[in-house]
Amino acid sequence: MNRDDLPPTVPPAELPPEAPRGFMARFRNYFLTGLVVAGPIAITFYLTWWFVNWVDSLVRPFVPMAYRPETYLPFGLPGSGLIVAVIALTLLGFLTANLIGRTLVDLGERILGRIPAVRAIYRGLKQVFETLFSGGSSFRRVGLVEFPSPGMWSIVLISQVPSAEIANTLPGQEEHISVFLPCAPNPTTGFFFYVPKSKIIEVEMSAEDAATLIMSCGVVQPGSDQQKKVAALAGMANAARVANAASLQPEPVKVE
Repeated sequence: MNRDDLPPTVPPAELPPEAPRGFMARFRNYFLTGLVVAGPIAITFYLTWWFVNWVDSLVRPFVPMAYRPETYLPFGLPGSGLIVAVIALTLLGFLTANLIGRTLVDLGERILGRIPAVRAIYRGLKQVFETLFSGGSSFRRVGLVEFPSPGMWSIVLISQVPSAEIANTLPGQEEHISVFLPCAPNPTTGFFFYVPKSKIIEVEMSAEDAATLIMSCGVVQPGSDQQKKVAALAGMANAARVANAASLQPEPVKVE
């Protein structure tokens, strides 16, 4: 049989971009892509809105009615309490910078220092706030320690070396260091302990990346690009559509 006697090859008709087969798979991929994009934005706005309303509820009772925006407006103004709190804290810091303000602060600290139960709480919180907001290096380094059993490694935030009293009490001659082991998925809770310095493996990771890794329970790894994840999900959806379209194409006729 000559090639001229064969019927002309008819190219398959172009398929519509959306074939009915595999609709649920494409729907799932598109939904996950949208969730990855909109989820963090929605949660960020929600937490910001909650924080503003929380500060407003704390500050509003101390603001006279004549100075509240809702007195002159038919609706409340979110964030007004936050603005008042920022201005009040700034003025407090300005007043404590001079001699009179510092004298009043020292007087208040001496009064609190005479109350047994309040004294320990106030001194501990003051030291924590001074350490966190002084621009020091606390909790800026991340490491790994063998916990809770040999062969199992946990992420810790490296803090400061122990005081002389504690260092002299710890067994052995090796230098120890204090670390904080956050718990997943809530990194604000965890374990604090002293560990020998040689038992810590420092990793090149920021404290923010470590917190993200812990909160996501290992789903979001350090160095991962969010845009690459979105592109990967979009590629999965496109691949599913192409595969479904290819499965609907007619099979070529074999000519013998």
